[in-house]
Amino acid sequence: MTKSFDELIAKLDGCPLKKVSVAVAQDAPVLEAVKVAKERNIADAILVGNEAQIREIAADIGMDLSGYEIINEEDITEAARIAVSLVHEGKADMYMKGSIDTKGFLKSVLDKEVGLRTGKPLSHVCVFDVEGIDHLLFLSDVAFIPYPTLEDKASIIHNTVEICHACGIPNPKVAPLAAVEVVNPKMPVTLEAAELTKMNEEGKITGCVVDGPLSLDLAICPEAAQHKAGATDRKIVGDADVLLFPDIHAGNLVYKAMVHTANMVNGNLLTGTKAPVILTSRSDSVDVKVNSLALGAVVADFMKKAN
Repeated sequence: MTKSFDELIAKLDGCPLKKVSVAVAQDAPVLEAVKVAKERNIADAILVGNEAQIREIAADIGMDLSGYEIINEEDITEAARIAVSLVHEGKADMYMKGSIDTKGFLKSVLDKEVGLRTGKPLSHVCVFDVEGIDHLLFLSDVAFIPYPTLEDKASIIHNTVEICHACGIPNPKVAPLAAVEVVNPKMPVTLEAAELTKMNEEGKITGCVVDGPLSLDLAICPEAAQHKAGATDRKIVGDADVLLFPDIHAGNLVYKAMVHTANMVNGNLLTGTKAPVILTSRSDSVDVKVNSLALGAVVADFMKKAN
């Protein structure tokens, strides 16, 4: 089982070097992340965008572009379309957002002709390596689906479990979170969590163990579970791999609390697509972008071997 980002990156040793297609690549943090990823043999890149601006930024950050393929396209929309088509055609293994707004980037992902749509709902997965937790922690959805329905949550679990499998976690434990760990008819979130658990028991959700509803402390803290009556009889006893949030508010608040207060590293992916999509925000550090590239490369390798 992969327990850290260092172990995750080590999984790439001996694998063919994956290639990321960057849409509108004239973005300093993104280019710096691409530079680090290539230096660490995580991924190579094709840079699509305004070549003059790409070269100017590269000179500022000390990036040698001699080994990169650059496709000059000054129009942002067309640059994204070209970049995503490279992945669609198998000329690149994953797709990354550069200096383009999220709406425009997602439009290219969903392009009917050259995009990466599969017909499945898309969702966002954040992977955390947190000091004090002895395994990787997968959070979803904190950024994409505002108010997921029961069907959406089943899809989120499916998407996230695929990422877990790619990361070497064969049977991840999924905790549908709520404020309490018992079913309360006045709290619809708990009803949906119980239904997801039932769907897992009936074989409608596979490749994982689902146990909900669970409060956050019982999901990630074994000590808290030991002190709660009946908690040790659960399938998850403070050892959840996946935290499934009831809505984007809960997920985003936990995500930002962890980012700004915990000693951790993390990476993010958009899932439910034909190939890994690296959708990071401008506020994300270069390290987050590099980790996201590593996560994408591991998932891309897993997807190729599965096909």
